[in-house]
Amino acid sequence: YTHTHTHTHILIFLTASLIGMCTYILIFLMASLIRMYVYYTHTHRHILIFLMASLIGTDSGIGHELAKYLDSLGFTVFAGVLSATGPGAKSLKETCSERLSILQLDITISKREEFELWAVINNAGILGFIADGELLPMSSYKQCMDVNFFGPVEISKMFLPLLRKSKGRIINVSSLAGGIPMPRFAAYGASKAALSMFSGVMRQELSMWGIKVAVLHPSGFKTSIGGNPEDWEKEEQMILGSLAPDVKNDYGEDYIHNLRMFLGEMSSVCSSDLSPVFSDVLHALLAERPKGLYTPGKNSYTFLLVFCYFPLWFYDFFMSKIMGNPHMPHALRTAERKKQVIH
Repeated sequence: YTHTHTHTHILIFLTASLIGMCTYILIFLMASLIRMYVYYTHTHRHILIFLMASLIGTDSGIGHELAKYLDSLGFTVFAGVLSATGPGAKSLKETCSERLSILQLDITISKREEFELWAVINNAGILGFIADGELLPMSSYKQCMDVNFFGPVEISKMFLPLLRKSKGRIINVSSLAGGIPMPRFAAYGASKAALSMFSGVMRQELSMWGIKVAVLHPSGFKTSIGGNPEDWEKEEQMILGSLAPDVKNDYGEDYIHNLRMFLGEMSSVCSSDLSPVFSDVLHALLAERPKGLYTPGKNSYTFLLVFCYFPLWFYDFFMSKIMGNPHMPHALRTAERKKQVIH
């Protein structure tokens, strides 16, 4: 009896294991089939990406790398640039498949009607010089708004008729600086905040058409948007030349010069791994229910939580410790020395 009982238990165990293994394999195969269906259903749709690679003469920005990534997955990509003969556009032509096309920003209505458009990704952006808001000339504010906000708005409106037909997607790449106030990001942050708010409103309004709108707030990624030391030198000279004498005297040229150190430090702690951004963009493109907000990057979501749920005085203190400028303006240094002499 004991021997028969043992064999029965072994048989039950083996049967249960076999059923479990078959169930696991079946689930795995079903998941694979679903992924294959999603892949082959969506990757042959047309994706329009707007980037600034040709403007800044580089091939290392998020938009540029994103175009190559989506091309490698089999998407039909239209990379919208300011100059189809620029170095960024040339690099894309050399490294991507024939599915990727370079388009000028002046796309005509007739060209728009030639294909079914699934998604528009607005990634074009400029950072400018990182400086106190008072120091930035109005031209910097206007340029940031033109490229970072008005550009995506115009592109989105241009292609909404096609997106309504396909019930497609709009994906806007904003920034963490567009979700929380950050010192020395007055022009850039304001333009990205406008883009984030526009994205939220469009998400609500376009839902009745079946269009999904998502916005990304990436943080801490090393791209070409920050420029290089030569660019910083030009920006610094432009700022010094635009300041009123009293403002220049109060801040001091050394204070403005030291702002370049912040740009270098910021670049040194950023990650060159853009895979978190790519992963979120892919989810926004293919998910049945994409998120309205994605926060790729180290501590991006943490910063948003601190800003939203803690008192503002704590948030300001928090940011002063992380992004505070150790160099004081000339007028404040002078006043501090006078206090020390008196005491």
